[in-house]
Amino acid sequence: MSLVAGVDSSTQSCKVVVCDAETGVIVRVGKAAHPAGTEVNPEHWWTALENAVRAAGGLDDVDAMSISGQQHGLICLDGAGEVIRDALLWNDTRSASSAAALVDELGGADEWAARVGVVPVAAITAAKLRWVADNEPDVADATAAVCLPHDWLTWRLRGADGIETLVTDRSDASGTGYFAAADNSYRPELLELAFGGRRPVLPRVLEPNASAGRTRGGALLGAGAGDNASAALGLAAGPGDCVVSLGTSGVVSAVTDTPPRDGSGLVAGFADATGRQLPLVCTLNGAPVLAATAATLGVDLDEFGELALSAEPGAGGLVMVPYLSGERSPNLPDATGSVVGITGDNWTPANVARASVEGLLCSLSYCLELIDAQGIGIDRIVMIGGGARSAAVLSIAPGLFGRAVTVPAAGEYVALGAARQAAWTLTGELPRWDLAADHHDVVDRESDVYRRYVAATGLILTR
Repeated sequence: MSLVAGVDSSTQSCKVVVCDAETGVIVRVGKAAHPAGTEVNPEHWWTALENAVRAAGGLDDVDAMSISGQQHGLICLDGAGEVIRDALLWNDTRSASSAAALVDELGGADEWAARVGVVPVAAITAAKLRWVADNEPDVADATAAVCLPHDWLTWRLRGADGIETLVTDRSDASGTGYFAAADNSYRPELLELAFGGRRPVLPRVLEPNASAGRTRGGALLGAGAGDNASAALGLAAGPGDCVVSLGTSGVVSAVTDTPPRDGSGLVAGFADATGRQLPLVCTLNGAPVLAATAATLGVDLDEFGELALSAEPGAGGLVMVPYLSGERSPNLPDATGSVVGITGDNWTPANVARASVEGLLCSLSYCLELIDAQGIGIDRIVMIGGGARSAAVLSIAPGLFGRAVTVPAAGEYVALGAARQAAWTLTGELPRWDLAADHHDVVDRESDVYRRYVAATGLILTR
């Protein structure tokens, strides 16, 4: 039996799964925490990877492995390959004004969408490069190479053999703001625009099933992927499938062959991990909205779900705008959350719980609308992430989405996607791995709930 390993180096932790290369059956797992914050020394990720591998029983019997990682994070290296400053993560919003400046300097959002399919917002790597160039010019001058978290970990696994050997894949490169997924090419003029005329070394972009070399222990290395593309690969998502991930953030992505061009910048023209496109909309607020509301109500998450389901749809007119951490879609990095429509009759724990679930799902419904507006057909919604384990979420989501929802068995699908890519690299064939799933049909369409949410947020209603 050949074994492969997949790694999910996420914002919060590093997870390792070791699988049978032919069937995808998980043999063993390991996990280690990452430090909190939006600015992190990458050495912490390396230590966590070592600890997670150790917890998974080591990799001596593994034939191939691949790394998936949180997207957009900026790592600056000097000529010797040393990290110059802590990495700026996707959820670091200090670069919001830098993003706005880049949009203006190129002639507007439509021009960015036409060139790379991505319009800079605070999360995008190009905006973080501009922030460093403007605020830390000494760091910018010393930067000889720029890479992303999964690029750096793959490079370290191989022995950190010179910055010119850095590699990435098209899914992660497509989140930088200086790579066009439509034709798989870097845009060096946009890199220079972002980094004040500087042109550091960028990782070479590998094909989805190409090898990135071998680990120092001899295992074959896959190209790796961004976390959302890796999740889609782990779910075997294909054209017509839309993946809704409800974790720390909310992510809505759809597999298609058509590159999007959204001048608003909300639908990012990312690539998937198979050679297709993965238009994606991301929110800054996900399952922590539910946890925060439960804590406020003084209940655990199971009790919170029971409370939410005990209230009538619409929460008696209460509407929660769940922008607890600012927001990315719509692009409101300084926004705060709110509850509107409060009366003496509806201000009950059950309605507050219901309003938080509905508000969070309405924010994802808005993301689905944006995908629809790009002419991308959605035949199936697949929902994953910690938030998808909530009975309240699963009961309410189909009515608000207006579509049936498929929920795979709980699992580490980002890491599983990386393992599936490793098997593809090892054998030359993308394996078919069976996944168990539950299906939740639409009982009642909750259009009025979404309309009230739109009125509370000022969003543009299209359905």
